[in-house]
Amino acid sequence: MLIEQEKTYLAKFLPEDLDKYPKKEIVDIYYPKEAVHAVLRLRKNGSKYELTKKTDIGDDKSQKLEQTVPLDENEYLALAHASGKKVSKVRYYYPYQGLTAEIDVFQDELSGLVEVDFEFNDIGKLKEFEIPDFCLVDVTNEDFAAGGMLCGKSYSDIEGELERVGYKKIAWGFEQKDSENRI
Repeated sequence: MLIEQEKTYLAKFLPEDLDKYPKKEIVDIYYPKEAVHAVLRLRKNGSKYELTKKTDIGDDKSQKLEQTVPLDENEYLALAHASGKKVSKVRYYYPYQGLTAEIDVFQDELSGLVEVDFEFNDIGKLKEFEIPDFCLVDVTNEDFAAGGMLCGKSYSDIEGELERVGYKKIAWGFEQKDSENRI
């Protein structure tokens, strides 16, 4: 169990050299399917598998209690058959000012949505952090941008919320190329 300290932004644009950095394909399945905002997540992260539950600590969603159980592929496959809501993305690991920006380029029905996460080891650094130029707006405390809310939705389902914060759909042509930087 750990306390996750994280900021989430909507991207303004993708860094030009993003395709040079490592990436992983991620598939998340959230449970229960009926939940408005599911907090239990089954994840295929490249060739790793895990079950994670994130719980808000207070009103500020930049800090969450995170409980993760590593799984093997057979355990993942057994659980993946349960009815849940799915979301797919490609996560790029982009260096930024001594941190790693986790740039999530959403796939399928959420194509055009790009979120950027930064994780912090201490709350002071989280609070002092200034938004990068490639990011548009901080959505850490916006429910519509949370993974448990995005799962099972399409871009058009959240388009009104995205327009409210000034987000414009992002095209990502280099994503179609095979890359040796895949993790």
